[in-house]
Amino acid sequence: MTHAAGPLVFTRVRAVDPSRGLDATVDVVVEQGRITRLGPDAAAGIAGTERVRTFDGAGRWLLPAFVDLHAHFREPGQEYKEDIASGLAAAAAGGFAHVCAMPNTRPVNDTRAITEMMVARAREIGGARLHPIGAITKGQAGEELTEMADLREAGAVAVSDDGHCVTSSAVMRRALEYARTFDLPVIQHAEDHALTAGSQMHEGAISARLGLRGWPSVAEDIIVARDLLLAEAIGARYHVAHVSSLGAVRLLRDAKARGLSVTAEVTPHHLTLTDAALLGYDTACKVNPPLRSEADVAALRAALADGTLDAIATDHAPHSPLEKDCEFDSASPGMIGLETCLPLLLGLVREGHLSLARLVDALTAAPSRIIAIEAPTLREGATADLVLVDPERRWTVAPERLRSKSKNSPWLGREVCGRVELTVAGGVVIFDAAEGR
Repeated sequence: MTHAAGPLVFTRVRAVDPSRGLDATVDVVVEQGRITRLGPDAAAGIAGTERVRTFDGAGRWLLPAFVDLHAHFREPGQEYKEDIASGLAAAAAGGFAHVCAMPNTRPVNDTRAITEMMVARAREIGGARLHPIGAITKGQAGEELTEMADLREAGAVAVSDDGHCVTSSAVMRRALEYARTFDLPVIQHAEDHALTAGSQMHEGAISARLGLRGWPSVAEDIIVARDLLLAEAIGARYHVAHVSSLGAVRLLRDAKARGLSVTAEVTPHHLTLTDAALLGYDTACKVNPPLRSEADVAALRAALADGTLDAIATDHAPHSPLEKDCEFDSASPGMIGLETCLPLLLGLVREGHLSLARLVDALTAAPSRIIAIEAPTLREGATADLVLVDPERRWTVAPERLRSKSKNSPWLGREVCGRVELTVAGGVVIFDAAEGR
């Protein structure tokens, strides 16, 4: 539910914003869509007064609201899985005030008209801000480039053929050259499809044990290596979606050391699950790229901690039971992730794999830089994009609690720790856990 904008006051809350070096217990006041006061006694004289919504922040954290670079909202064309309204509701429940929608809709978002429709639909609904990502090639067919100028003017913040790798070196070169003209990042789904044809999961001991054809990690590494060479030669902005392999991490670390304009994202599920999750043929764990080995997961965690992997992106991919409750080789890849993102990653913080500051940066400032939007921040005068978190609140991931239309999550029935209590976008409350469902 979205509440009309009015004064909001947070008292005695732990405010954390690494972009400002902020980690302190303060009061925060929001008025007319902006943070107007922030400090130890900022709420004096206003908290508890008429028409002011006051939240006791004792034991809670106030963070900049999150930015997701990678989600699938399925509208237009597959609204039975998800639509923009339900996708934005799930985003708000996960603490996200900004979400990038991938172009693999039906029809593909490869024209100004579809981009404008998505922006208009999201504006009509309200809540989290939708940022469309346009296709690199028409129909995501990997052949003819889209009119990136039109996509940019219509509101696209990047281009990607996500789900379909641009395998042609010539097409990828032209895409990087064209996108550079408009300062658009090119987001690659790194997969050499010739090496992954018919694959069902990560290639390794577990795929052999299960009798499933494997997706070798080198299929990701080869594309990343080629694209880095192209990006370096052209001077374009290149971004790798959902990095999953140790080899890709090594390539990215080297490229960054050489000063290339390259960025990358990693998903919560690739940080928290290995291919061992598929031992029961659980279709909820079938994703693309696949869940990989313990060595890959360790490399991803270390790379996120040291900044080699810039951002965390959910790759929220809703599917109905029609696509998931079936034989493993027939199941569609993907899992939902917006509403479980925070508690899963707080587990990494508690285990010492990641600092809280790095986690917040990877969900806020870092993704904002990649798509060139104003980053949510805790600063007087800034737009009030905020999330209130209870880090110790335990809850069970249950279908009835999820705002997404689809329920394809391997975490169903599991208890997690850490809950989004309130999400604010532009000074408006777009999610309040106290209202329940």
